[in-house]
Amino acid sequence: KSRINDLIKNIDINDEVSKQDFNKSKKIIFTNNQNKLKECNIYIITVPTPINKNKTPDLTLIKKASVLVSNFISKNDTIIFESTVFPGLTNDIIIPLIEKKSQLKINIDFFCGYSPERVNPGDKKRKLTNIKKIVSGSNKKTLDNIANLYKKIVKAGIHKVSSIEIAEAAKVIENCQRDINIAFVNELSMIFDKMNLDTNEILKAANTKWNFLNFRPGLVGGHCIGVDPYYL
Repeated sequence: KSRINDLIKNIDINDEVSKQDFNKSKKIIFTNNQNKLKECNIYIITVPTPINKNKTPDLTLIKKASVLVSNFISKNDTIIFESTVFPGLTNDIIIPLIEKKSQLKINIDFFCGYSPERVNPGDKKRKLTNIKKIVSGSNKKTLDNIANLYKKIVKAGIHKVSSIEIAEAAKVIENCQRDINIAFVNELSMIFDKMNLDTNEILKAANTKWNFLNFRPGLVGGHCIGVDPYYL
């Protein structure tokens, strides 16, 4: 509720959206009134997917959001997930949950898609509109519909994949790859430090080769990076 109240006042505590951006978005309604969902026919679910203390996926929030939407969806509605998950979660766990709660059938009464969120927090250059969007759907028509939806705002283009599982897997390995490479460079940095060698100069030299991956030493963290290997 406090987050909604901030957004209504054109305040983004994450400093991702400027006041000018809010002024361009007069048609957006910020609300936590569940009854407003009755007016929708496309639902995009973007909730955190953390891990438990024993390092297993904590699906509490994505299940709660799915149950919430299940109470309001009607025939021909589409639900799109953007949260990072393991390959198979949407089809094996979430869709059966929605079917049970709504008494509707996938690809007959309602449709689903998965299009991973890829925004880099704090990056003013790479935003939603200029990062290529991976899209998938529960059938071909849904895939096309979801692609056309995102095309309206994503200038960088759309990449269609053949199944929801392919899109889920693509997202989870993006962050796993970053996790591995940042951790590796951190290990190198500790070695070079003991040898009194300048890590930045070494990386700058190595980066003169065309296929060198230019990862820098730093925090292996953020919401996703330290979590996604456990989802994989």
